[in-house]
Amino acid sequence: MSNELPKLIATSVVRGSQQGESHGGIFTVDFERQTAEQLFDWNSNKIDFAGRGADRGLRGIAFDGDDIYIAASDELFCYDRSFEIQASYRNRYLKHGHEIVRKDRLIFITSTGFDSILAFDLDQKLFTWGLQLVRFQSQWSGRTFDPKYDTGPTPTNDFHINNVFVDDTGIYLSGLRMAAMLHIDSKMEVSEVCNLPLGTHNARPFQDGVLFNDTANNAVRFVGRNGTERAYPIRQYAEDEITFAGIDDSKIARQGFGRGLCVAGDRLIAGGSSPSTISLYDYEAGKGLAAVNISMDIRNAIHGLEIWPYDD
Repeated sequence: MSNELPKLIATSVVRGSQQGESHGGIFTVDFERQTAEQLFDWNSNKIDFAGRGADRGLRGIAFDGDDIYIAASDELFCYDRSFEIQASYRNRYLKHGHEIVRKDRLIFITSTGFDSILAFDLDQKLFTWGLQLVRFQSQWSGRTFDPKYDTGPTPTNDFHINNVFVDDTGIYLSGLRMAAMLHIDSKMEVSEVCNLPLGTHNARPFQDGVLFNDTANNAVRFVGRNGTERAYPIRQYAEDEITFAGIDDSKIARQGFGRGLCVAGDRLIAGGSSPSTISLYDYEAGKGLAAVNISMDIRNAIHGLEIWPYDD
């Protein structure tokens, strides 16, 4: 394995923050130097707060050349490499967006408030496709719709879809209340790949199995088809190190809340947690390698996490 550690980009949300306070931001994290740099602050001076929900920070991240796309609750933003906003895109069916992923000329985004995923066409700069997840008895299915028109689904959040992953084999979905990772093939048929613990974030295929944030159990976890299991405990801090601890507010993320996950090659795994910390794990050695903390405020939680693709 190369000794060079990756550079990452992360987004954060500040759970339960009020107008006039920061609601999170965008950071680069350099594991070689053990440093983090804030590139953008999501605050009231730059934001119209209408319609963005209680958890107003920034979420999933995707790249298209020099354009950096980042999701907010009800909006998809395009930044340049100086983190100046170049454009933003809304849609009536985008509500409480979470993770995003680019595949070819499409960005797929989870629309949690509609139990759906949407596709944004990078060339047309339009949302061009949607699929709402449905479950009847024990059978999963999907209803496709055109997000350009008002004939799509009504708001629903039965499954709390929070992650989408796309590769040449199809679309993979998971969510807080789904207890499974699902696969959508080219015929839009939905099937269950594997079961998952409730409360999971960021489930995705990895090696010959599934990698995910086992959020309820404070671990990043891998489960292989051959029965291999590996768990990487999420970093914990002494209570007296944490600020705003013990606040009685259901919107405040607890310590060890795992969210945000990406991989570098076949061996390195990066995971986010609260208070905002990014940890790097060695898959083969089964241990943590390094961690960078951004904030000790328990309200400040990592959301999106990706490998920084540019040579600075």
